Amino acid sequence: MTERTGGPALPRARGALSAGVIGHLRGDGPLPEPALADAADPYGDDLQLALYLCYELHYRGFASVDPALEWDPALLTVRAALERSFESALRRDVPAGTGLDDTLDGLLVEPVDGTGVSHFLQEHATRDRLRAYAVQRSLYHLKEADPHAWVLPRLSGRAKAGMAAIEYDEFGAGRPERVHAQLFADLMADLGLETAYGHYLDQGHPEMLALVNLMSLFGLHRRLRGALVGHFAAVEITSSPASRRLALAMKRAGAGPAAEFFYTEHVEADAVHEQVVRHDVVRGLLDDEPALEPDIVFGIDTTGFLEDRLGARLLNDWGAPVAA
Repeated sequence: MTERTGGPALPRARGALSAGVIGHLRGDGPLPEPALADAADPYGDDLQLALYLCYELHYRGFASVDPALEWDPALLTVRAALERSFESALRRDVPAGTGLDDTLDGLLVEPVDGTGVSHFLQEHATRDRLRAYAVQRSLYHLKEADPHAWVLPRLSGRAKAGMAAIEYDEFGAGRPERVHAQLFADLMADLGLETAYGHYLDQGHPEMLALVNLMSLFGLHRRLRGALVGHFAAVEITSSPASRRLALAMKRAGAGPAAEFFYTEHVEADAVHEQVVRHDVVRGLLDDEPALEPDIVFGIDTTGFLEDRLGARLLNDWGAPVAA
């Protein structure tokens, strides 16, 4: 048997699907029947945690779990059923997109009276709310840029060069202390949170798990390379104004210099990245593969759909008004 590795501890199960996957990873229980995925809520705790567990084997794995299970055929069969349920729900529930130019232009529009999480926190930040927000986002930001790296071997020319340039910045431009995942860990330390990778998985809302799973779904399937580029575009284009609001929220709540810096860094970096991703990555990919335009739009729209679900959950938890 392959040597077992470190990594975060396995989380608590949230239903039959996740319990079966956890039992299989521990080596003391049978996998769930793939058909169970068809009956589960595709956005619910159980399916999203089970899918997250399957995907995490492609990142850092879990403590005391055999790394060879990353390519276990039986587990991959279950993962495929979970993916089908999740992707089918997204294709059913996300409205058909408009043209790519209109979709990209829409990302640049800032509402006069914004009602999202960053708008709320800018005006009503408290240390407890910022801690709760950081706990959720840690499931993404402590692996920031990793899922997008999977698209690099699937691109060429201008798109590959542009994507690699942005990823280089995300990974600290050769400076380990400037890796964006490390900057977020520093933010968490300022807020008095545990900084270990995967520490807060048990506290992750299904809406947050779904967002992370979306990146892994797009990244691990070559057929979805256009959707991953769309997801990346949505993140980079919308990041700068939201980061400006969150930097103000951190300052207002006295969160600390590292907490502020994480977002001020993104204000500057992502303003540049927005231009590169739009003109080099997206346009370069379309020059090579124009048939991928609907997939790019799908990636953008599904990102917005799942971000809105997470935002509504957080605002409801905080007793804040949620846009209709």
